[in-house]
Amino acid sequence: IMRLLFVNRLDSVESVLPYEYDVFDFCKDAKEMRPSENLGQVLFGERIESSPYKFNFKQDVKCKAVCTKVYKKGIKEDATQLDFLKMGMQLNYQHHWIIDNMPVTWCYDVEDGQKYCNPGFPIGCLVTSDGRAKDACVINSEFNKKNTFYVFNHVDIKITYHSGESEGWRGARLVAATLEPKSIKQADGNNPSCEGANPMEVPGEFENDVSIVYTYSVTFEENNSIKWASRWDYILVSMPHTNIQWFSIMNSLVIVLFLSGMVAMIMLRTLHKDIARYNQVDQEDAQEESGWKQVHGDVFRPPRKGMLLSVFLGQGTQIFIMTFITLFLACLGFLSPANRGALMTCAVVLWVLLGTPAGYVSARLYKTFGGEKWKTNVLLTALLCPGIVFADFFLMNLILWVEGSSAAIPFGTLVAILALWFGISVPLTFIGAYFGFKKPAIEQPVRTNQIPRQIPEQSFFTKPIPGIVMGGILPFGCIFIQLFFILNSIWSHQMYYMFGFLFLVFIILLITCSEATILLCYFHLCAEDYHWWWRSFLTSGFTAVYLFIYAVHYFFSKLQIIGAASTFLYFGYTMIMVLIFFLFTGTIGFFACFWFVNKIYSVVKVD
Repeated sequence: IMRLLFVNRLDSVESVLPYEYDVFDFCKDAKEMRPSENLGQVLFGERIESSPYKFNFKQDVKCKAVCTKVYKKGIKEDATQLDFLKMGMQLNYQHHWIIDNMPVTWCYDVEDGQKYCNPGFPIGCLVTSDGRAKDACVINSEFNKKNTFYVFNHVDIKITYHSGESEGWRGARLVAATLEPKSIKQADGNNPSCEGANPMEVPGEFENDVSIVYTYSVTFEENNSIKWASRWDYILVSMPHTNIQWFSIMNSLVIVLFLSGMVAMIMLRTLHKDIARYNQVDQEDAQEESGWKQVHGDVFRPPRKGMLLSVFLGQGTQIFIMTFITLFLACLGFLSPANRGALMTCAVVLWVLLGTPAGYVSARLYKTFGGEKWKTNVLLTALLCPGIVFADFFLMNLILWVEGSSAAIPFGTLVAILALWFGISVPLTFIGAYFGFKKPAIEQPVRTNQIPRQIPEQSFFTKPIPGIVMGGILPFGCIFIQLFFILNSIWSHQMYYMFGFLFLVFIILLITCSEATILLCYFHLCAEDYHWWWRSFLTSGFTAVYLFIYAVHYFFSKLQIIGAASTFLYFGYTMIMVLIFFLFTGTIGFFACFWFVNKIYSVVKVD
């Protein structure tokens, strides 16, 4: 059987801009084929195409030439192409090859005798003018000429297969594909030799013609101990993070237990005493009481800017349900890294289909706040936050397009996203809003007074800003270790597959946001400050500000990104993440507080 080796876009940890395989002037396939890509792959900038590296199953290939690329001095186009190739080596751009939907990995030893399998391998490396070997040049002592680039123009591919007799099916299946990149200077492109040759050098200065011969060798090895179902394990297991994950989960659980203890103490002891006291005492004595009962006539007074709050809550509900279902499906193994682009596709489709709950929640709350402008409410719910995200996304796409990056989304896909948004999501939001407005407003347990009561002078800790700033610390403490791995998977091109941990952290975040907001809400009500609507949303929503601060810290401490375009793209995409996270956490805090306030005022006797 003729096997095809597919190539994907090339990316780098030093630049946010991925590029298509063809841009670097590597050998092209004569009959170029592209497998169809799903929406998630297109959005993530994956561009898979066939390559000229071909082989037949179980037939070893020894030092076969693919093509020769010649760069002539004095020809401008050749100089430009060679400069681009050098730029790729300088920024450590990595190949990503695929055989039978498996990444071809480059496995090498790291400290403590462990093996690390990288799903990409470098196109080459650079020894700088001061003699320092960068990145992949460290692996070979022959790479020692100053101001010289070394191209990895030869690959030794090793394919491990599992013969099927033992499992009851005939034939054989590929269970692993590894390679070793080498730099070999060929004297003759038609008759290549891959033994003990000098490395392929490209001098920093383009003074003579440069000729690069690309070659490859393939060997086959049978291994029946690896099951076909677990063939991805050797890639995923070589990422040594599981113990850190357990540590982070334990850390988060301690925070949750501490908070739950506080909330339980307030609910059971303090509140129980309060309610008993308020319900037993004669009315004359009660007049002198202070505390949360005092503000019962104002606690359900509609908030200022109720329209905006209801819109945010509608959008937050949509994001919350989308995240929950996506993570749940990922936990069940439907959205593993083997299924390329599935996670993103699933999230986008779910978001589009969940317009109805967004419209319903927004309309129902807006009606409860006494709002009349229902058309404005529906339009803002359908268009405000997605509009901001799309505008940011479109701007990032323009930069990618100008830079010629493969991550630039084709015009057709942008039109398709707009069609999904306006053709499905917006009408569903209108349907949800229709049912929301048809329902009566939410019944409040106590009547609201005509005249608002004056709020007494507040201490520093019960003022709105310190409360909001404190509210985001604990939820952020629960997620920041998980956040490190998520940012690594996005920006350092590491595979993220620990969805079980992520789902656990998601549940812990939910509980922490709810409890922290209820706790602070209770303190504010006891201080007779009844403005809790917006504050409950912002208290847990402030976690997003800490997320942004952490992303800035991550950029400066962990990433080696250089270049204005890459920096701009990093912060542009981070802003989208922060906005989505703000709506998501704010909504959790608001509904927890809404339930709490309704609960406590429904059990106290009020005239």
